[in-house]
Amino acid sequence: MDKKMEGQALTQLNENRQIARGPVPSEIFQDGMVLQRDKPIRLWGSGSPGEPLSLTFQARTYTTSVDPTGFWEVTLPPHAAGGPYELSISGPDELVIKDVLIGDVWLLGGQSNMELPISRTLDLYEDEVRQAENSWIRQFQVPITYNFHGPSMELPKGSWQSVNPQTVKDFSAVGYFFAQEHHKKYGVPVGLVLIAVGGTPVEAWMSEEVIRHLGGYEEILTQCKDDAFVENTQNADTKRLYSWYKELKQKDLGLKADRMHWSEPAYNDSEWDSFIVPASWRGTELETIHGSVWFRKTFELPQTLEGKKALLRLGAIIDGDYTYLNGTLVGNTDYKYPPRKYSIPEGLLREGLNTLAIRVISNREVGGFVTGKDYCLEFGEEYVDLKGEWKYKVGATMPVLPLSTFFQYKPCGVYNAMLVPLARFTFQGVLWYQGESNTGAPERYGKLFREMIQNWRDLFQEPDLPFLFVQLPNFDPSEQGIQGFMWAKTRDAQEEALMLPHTGMVVTIDLGEGNDLHPQNKKEIGKRLSLAAQNMVFAEPVLAQGPSVDTIVVEDDEVVVTFNHVGTCLEVRGDSLQGFTLVGSDGTLYPAQAKHGRNTVRLWSKEVQGPVAVCYAWEDNPEQANLYNSAGLPATPFRREL
Repeated sequence: MDKKMEGQALTQLNENRQIARGPVPSEIFQDGMVLQRDKPIRLWGSGSPGEPLSLTFQARTYTTSVDPTGFWEVTLPPHAAGGPYELSISGPDELVIKDVLIGDVWLLGGQSNMELPISRTLDLYEDEVRQAENSWIRQFQVPITYNFHGPSMELPKGSWQSVNPQTVKDFSAVGYFFAQEHHKKYGVPVGLVLIAVGGTPVEAWMSEEVIRHLGGYEEILTQCKDDAFVENTQNADTKRLYSWYKELKQKDLGLKADRMHWSEPAYNDSEWDSFIVPASWRGTELETIHGSVWFRKTFELPQTLEGKKALLRLGAIIDGDYTYLNGTLVGNTDYKYPPRKYSIPEGLLREGLNTLAIRVISNREVGGFVTGKDYCLEFGEEYVDLKGEWKYKVGATMPVLPLSTFFQYKPCGVYNAMLVPLARFTFQGVLWYQGESNTGAPERYGKLFREMIQNWRDLFQEPDLPFLFVQLPNFDPSEQGIQGFMWAKTRDAQEEALMLPHTGMVVTIDLGEGNDLHPQNKKEIGKRLSLAAQNMVFAEPVLAQGPSVDTIVVEDDEVVVTFNHVGTCLEVRGDSLQGFTLVGSDGTLYPAQAKHGRNTVRLWSKEVQGPVAVCYAWEDNPEQANLYNSAGLPATPFRREL
């Protein structure tokens, strides 16, 4: 940030913030904070111009005064890992910051898969985190905010939390499992500063200067600086959303007060049509329906399960749902991504016949029940299967609900408000998981992503700031009508960032869920990020990435690919090597026969004479890819022209 903008931001900060007696530290400096070991530590804040202050830490005192703009800063020399300590800041009054640790602090950035909390992964990790307790792993989550007028100098409110059975559920799952591995390896405190915001494209995390240099965003930058435009847009969105749902409720035949509610067990649905759950509405008469569609299923509960605690699982539903059991609302979800897991109150289930009714709301996309997920009632180890035939009837039809405007997605906004205020904070490195929101234009993403990394390094004034990122996992976007290898191309664009020094990429094409944008296996991602950090940041002699292409040689109609990072040898998980394709002169991808050696793979196909390209895992959802190295890390997907 240049001095002019910094001065303007500081002036605005002091105009908008009530200064307490004595200097006030930045919001990041609170009880329980973690500071970076073995590097100079900068602490800063605001106060009355000219006011003197002293700061005492580990028996050493540092003095300064508040400058004319109301800003102060103190730099501490490097400290070894340890704690807890106290830090006191003295002016007219004394402020003591307690329980301070020195360790490794990592900045967690990106979108929803980095933001995704442990609470969303409990199907896999509930037993593991039930008794989680580690006061040396801590997280500071920056509240979501944005600023289009320029860089902010101060964060919104936030607090440091250490791991315990209550707080761990709010930790970034990727961050938590990374921190576990890092703490286990190095025995030092680990601080996580989480700034990820679900849905954000990479442009949201870049400065206006860089965005304007890249070009193509001039109109939206101008619009977002207009407070009236932002407010009017938000008000119009809110009004439109409210009106749409109000009209839907009024029109819905299943909710009419003058007749029996369609959720009631006594309601006669014998004339309704049948639908097999789970399935998409695509290809059925429901495909074009937007509004509400009711689904009902009657099932029998054995006497042995009556009165037991139950969990209703309804996979994932596009888009929203209101779910009733025996006429009682047991849960609702407003959008498609969260897993439907509804606890059933005691006494609601009864021996014999029970009725489930789901009011599904489809507002934009083709509706449906996502396949490959559980639809059942769980009673501990026992369950009642709810898949199969359901009855359905349209409750009301509506026009498509127009998209709302999420200003946190717009260029520069979260960069200014959530990242810039941390520019003076010292980090060990960045962990980044993002890209899903840029899959619509993968050919542009590569340059944007590289520019963003450089932008952050310039902001932190650390040209070698370690930047470790997660390559997108396997996912099948075809249900959303997306075709054309968009995710595969985005992974390729992400890999281009490795041309920048001090970067590392974690391959995850074996960790996704084809039917879920938010796969739960964040533990393995955390482990792989930890390996990357050990190797790239701490120069540990560990195998931290999977096989990647070294050379490609064409021998007549066969192709020989030599890999590096194989360890002792290449390994195949399964009976035969899968996932390789050869591209013929017609541009078609043909499955290739493959035979592997210690570090080579030989490829051929009867359908291809004179291949023009070779690919591995070149699909959005490459579930068949099964090439690994001896450390169990998957090969990097690729397409190479010959």
